[in-house]
Amino acid sequence: MAAIEVNEDQFESEVLKSDIPVVVDMWAVWCGPCRMYSPIIEEVSNDYGGKVKFVKIDVDKNEAIASKYNIMSIPTTLLIVNGTLKAMNIGAVPREILKKWIEKNLG
Repeated sequence: MAAIEVNEDQFESEVLKSDIPVVVDMWAVWCGPCRMYSPIIEEVSNDYGGKVKFVKIDVDKNEAIASKYNIMSIPTTLLIVNGTLKAMNIGAVPREILKKWIEKNLG
């Protein structure tokens, strides 16, 4: 299940009102580390088919969301559960570290 691109108009329905946890990849087209991290997000999204939703948000096109979560550096990964920010990770991490971070924060 691949990560889907979400914009400000879809954020509430796709992320805040999701009935499953959501991993949010905050990124930008010009960001080198973001481009390196994107395949990792895609791989990990396949491991959670249907249990966790994965979305991508371009911070340049969705400044209100980036501002709401005080995104100062990208890539930043958010974990949102029941509409609430549960955890934040700044920077690209290897696949196994991302999975451990998700598992730890989902309890």
